[in-house]
Amino acid sequence: MERPIVVGVDGSQGSLEAAAWAGAEAALRGAPVRIVHAALQWDYYVPLVPQPDPWSAAVAEAAQEMLQEAANRTRTGHPGVQVSTELVQGGTSEALVAVTEEAQLIVVGSRGRGGFAGLLLGSVSWQVVSRARCPAVVVRDPHARPTGQVVVGVTGRPDQEPVLDFAFREAELRGADLRVLHAWTRPAGIGPGDTSPLPYAVEAVGREEEVLLAESIAGWRDQFPDTRLIQQVVHEHPAKALVDASADHDLVIVGAHGGARALLGLGSVAHALVHHARGPVAVVRH
Repeated sequence: MERPIVVGVDGSQGSLEAAAWAGAEAALRGAPVRIVHAALQWDYYVPLVPQPDPWSAAVAEAAQEMLQEAANRTRTGHPGVQVSTELVQGGTSEALVAVTEEAQLIVVGSRGRGGFAGLLLGSVSWQVVSRARCPAVVVRDPHARPTGQVVVGVTGRPDQEPVLDFAFREAELRGADLRVLHAWTRPAGIGPGDTSPLPYAVEAVGREEEVLLAESIAGWRDQFPDTRLIQQVVHEHPAKALVDASADHDLVIVGAHGGARALLGLGSVAHALVHHARGPVAVVRH
């Protein structure tokens, strides 16, 4: 059976928007949707002490109503999508991260019911995106009308193949234009702490970066000849360039890496996007 698109829901408006987004994505992919709500079975857990029945009838009924509402949102406009619901025991982030092992995509809202109103990204969504074993989408402020454009941030490094693969396939599924955006701030070898006058010509370096971008996507053009490709190189911080692009693109796609440069499981650009983008963001592991 094809791996599902998983949606984490908690009854919040953000999670219902995530369920609706997942329904549209599932219709494009021909994939089933699995809607998951995770909760601890007991209000107070004491190790080694016998516990009462897992969930009271009232709690279970409320959870099932929540799941059904999310399922209805998933099917709206896409009645042919296969939808299943599941109430699982456990901490929300841990349970959702666990199911990413068998998912092709996980979708979450930007904020759930808990937390502070001023948070840009809820803690559960942050944990899921940082630790997911599959591509993760944060549905933030979905556009009312599709723009027909997808944008992907590209570094030009060879480790971005999974990111480009996801982006080209997503654009193909949607019949959308794909904007491949490469943003740079300084040539290689010049550190971020260097405040001396620019020892290089911006125009000349920009042309070199354009060549780098063209070379990094040359093979992908051949694989997806029907996808309209827009190449863009800008002299700007990558995070700002992609956040700005999120305002008029249906989806922003960005890579994430581990290692010493990672910020709690994400790179700095992905970190900025999931907090500040003005539309849905897909994070794909290198």
